Amino acid sequence: MVEESLAPGASVIEVARRHDVHPNLLTVWRRQARTGAFGPAPALRQEDAVQFAAVSVAPEQPTWTARAGTGGTIEIAFANGVQLRIMDTVDPATLTAALAALSGGQAR
Repeated sequence: MVEESLAPGASVIEVARRHDVHPNLLTVWRRQARTGAFGPAPALRQEDAVQFAAVSVAPEQPTWTARAGTGGTIEIAFANGVQLRIMDTVDPATLTAALAALSGGQAR
């Protein structure tokens, strides 16, 4: 985003809007890039030369997976007194949906 906003004719507001960040945050990042916070000290760089490495964001991986054929018991006690006991193997999507329903739809 910073590199895109530094392009000739680029608008900080438009770049921020396209990436769904507040323009002030992008401005802070631009200032940090100019002062060397993202790379070598300013004395080691050419004037206003900011360089960035290409980055891609990988899809989020599940934090846990169950092995096929494994069994066990999961017991969850909620603050409101509700208890959830899951026995044997469970599909992770089903467990996620059950937890969301019991917690009022809030991730915990």
